[in-house]
Amino acid sequence: DLAFLVGAKPRGPGMERKDLLADNGKIFVEQGRALNRAASKDVRVLVVGNPCNTNCLIAMHHAPDLGRDQFHAMTRLDQNRAVFQLARKAGVGIEEVSHVTIWGNHSATQVPDFVHAKIRGKATGDVIKDRKWLEEVFIQTIQKRGAEVIAARGKSSAASAANAAIDSMRSLWRKTDWFSAGVYAKGNPYGVREDLVFSFPCRSKGQGDWEIISGVSFDQFLQEKIAITQKELEEERDLVKHLLKGT
Repeated sequence: DLAFLVGAKPRGPGMERKDLLADNGKIFVEQGRALNRAASKDVRVLVVGNPCNTNCLIAMHHAPDLGRDQFHAMTRLDQNRAVFQLARKAGVGIEEVSHVTIWGNHSATQVPDFVHAKIRGKATGDVIKDRKWLEEVFIQTIQKRGAEVIAARGKSSAASAANAAIDSMRSLWRKTDWFSAGVYAKGNPYGVREDLVFSFPCRSKGQGDWEIISGVSFDQFLQEKIAITQKELEEERDLVKHLLKGT
């Protein structure tokens, strides 16, 4: 069974994430309780409503009868955007770009990882030799895309998000070598604080069984970026601490 948690107040122009957390946090308390009360014990949950990482954290705290590995926050929209940008820059099809990871929060601090991405099986840096473009234009384009869509349309990109939600569940349910998802960080191999929902590179064994991919090394550039997104998630967690059952 699959549950898509999309029922959240949308982010509007000029709205701060803390304002969105205040409004939507209470919604995800109730959604977590509803899942705990009525969902199949094998359900897989994808949180789409933003701020999705911390909303996911809230929901799982209110579904104590479900495993925390059954909850996921959607960072696939960011991954899809990153794949498209790399493909366009390299002049290849999106199917020729792989191993793209979104680290951290689904926000303007997210870390679209070009260092470990591959284009036609080669390291991205060997195909796109403009490191300045990768570090600045590429990353900022992905980080700011959601806000740019809201500024242009007055609302978020619902169609792209819906497509990404389908991609997320497809990757989770089918055997998939590499995809991004926000998951509970407990036991992660990267030293990320364990009481967060943090986006990592994941591998699916099929039927909703997944694991964090280990062994990805960070250069100083990635380390600094990942520290920033982790700090933001810690701040979000502190803002909703009163909504986290048992903490």
